[in-house]
Amino acid sequence: MTSHFSLADLVRIALSEDVGPGDWTTRWTVPAATRAEGEVVAKAPGVLAGLEAAVECFRQVDAELRVELLCADGDAMSTGATVLRVHGEARSILTAERVCLNLLQHLSGVATLTQRYVAAVRGTGARVVDTRKTTPGMRALQKAAVRAGGGANHRFGLHDMVLIKDNHIAAAGGITAAVKAVRRENRSGLRVEVETTTLSEVDEALRLQVDRIMFDNMTVPLLRDAVARVRSSRGPRPETEASGGIILETISAVAETGVDFISVGALTHSVPALDLSLRLTGIGKE
Repeated sequence: MTSHFSLADLVRIALSEDVGPGDWTTRWTVPAATRAEGEVVAKAPGVLAGLEAAVECFRQVDAELRVELLCADGDAMSTGATVLRVHGEARSILTAERVCLNLLQHLSGVATLTQRYVAAVRGTGARVVDTRKTTPGMRALQKAAVRAGGGANHRFGLHDMVLIKDNHIAAAGGITAAVKAVRRENRSGLRVEVETTTLSEVDEALRLQVDRIMFDNMTVPLLRDAVARVRSSRGPRPETEASGGIILETISAVAETGVDFISVGALTHSVPALDLSLRLTGIGKE
């Protein structure tokens, strides 16, 4: 997990929020000596993601728990498929259950939705990418889930690519002024992308020879014209990206315009969770 804080930190916060001073229900109803096996089972078909987070959750609750992975991130799951088994103290398994499932369900939901978008553009050459519209603290996990679903990652944050958007353009005094200002300071050679909304802006970005041009909230006919402008331009050809309000029902038509990338915020900001549950079996005492 690549981020400015660790997976362990994220899981620790989640467990602290959930467990607080103690899991009293489990402590008061389950004898300390009770051992069990827990199975995480898919209750709906989808694509799995988040196993590393699940394992870390069990580890932090009880390092003596033994986790047996039966699938891998990116695997397609059918209803009823067993994702993993965990063996050890029943109390520990139950205390870890909710946080473990929350992470697996959400991240598998991201991977499953991403796979649907990827399937919708198959054969066009377009690649589905995510955005920075992620849950605070979970960006690395969500972007890994996008990859598990067959998508690709856009920039991780503000620090690893320059993306000049409408507000930057307005504040800088135009696209040309913004790009020139970036080039004066961009000593590390970060790639530069410019957001455009009209063909005249596309032409301006082409003259500046930026690395990628974003076509924001353009209609399909306008996208087709913008892609044609880029392909017929002289000099280095920038990558192209369509963005803005693209949904599963419209992404195929967008992909057929010939754009290289299609960014979809919905992959992470409004994804439904995939239904998974934990069943406790093999209950016994030492």
